[in-house]
Amino acid sequence: MTSAFFRTEPGRTGAELVPQTEALSGWGVDHLRGLAISSALARAAERAVADIGRTDLQPVRWTLDLYRPARRRPCTTSATIVREGKRLCLIDTVLHQDGGPVARASALFLAPSESPPGAVWSGGARPEPPPLGASMTQGHRLYFSEGSGWGDAARAQNDARKQVWHDPIPVVEGEPITPFQLTAGIADVVNVVANLGSNGLEFINADITLALVRLPLGTAVGFSATDRIEHAGISVGTAVAFDRTGVFGTATVSALANTHRAVDLPAFFGTTADGEIGIDPSVGN
Repeated sequence: MTSAFFRTEPGRTGAELVPQTEALSGWGVDHLRGLAISSALARAAERAVADIGRTDLQPVRWTLDLYRPARRRPCTTSATIVREGKRLCLIDTVLHQDGGPVARASALFLAPSESPPGAVWSGGARPEPPPLGASMTQGHRLYFSEGSGWGDAARAQNDARKQVWHDPIPVVEGEPITPFQLTAGIADVVNVVANLGSNGLEFINADITLALVRLPLGTAVGFSATDRIEHAGISVGTAVAFDRTGVFGTATVSALANTHRAVDLPAFFGTTADGEIGIDPSVGN
């Protein structure tokens, strides 16, 4: 575990989330990362489900809209139950700063049951996670590029298809991260998986949509690019979510060209050009 995105402090209207260094992004000196925003709103959605006692439900769809820059200032979250039924619950959440909304998310929780017996086609994507014992680079993630394998950001700044493998980052100091918070937060990194290229990250995402058939097992999550299309400065990327057991979801990200503020990931994370990952010889493959 690493330091959290936020700590909590009493505010005028209740507990506030105070951003920590881990929450800062490469897009600006005081801009918050989409990972932090998505994680905080996922926490609010889970709490809303817990408050109505619906332990029979699991998160299945998560849609995040990043429509205003979130800054390094205290935040609050709110959650509204849009619809609660026997087999579903739909929740809207909002992140507030300085008295106004800066991001929103919609969460769909469904009640699992038994799968029907009929055979149905499946895409069959089976991305491979990094070797057991691989040491994470600064930034708590590893990158995979076709042709060069797993390594740090310097090794992935090219035009090959990408994957990412990410360690958990707690949302709030002193609180254990949940599997849903883990996945919802890391889903924002699909922008990197889809849009990291030879000149760095030249697209900034305006949203993320995550769809899950189950929650991840273990303490790390990966995303593997499956497609990307681009036209007139707008890009749409898709990826599958996977853990060491297999694929458990999909993600789609919409992004806008942001060339004048492109992020050089090796410089941001302080990585080097060798891109080697360390393997602990005491851990079997």
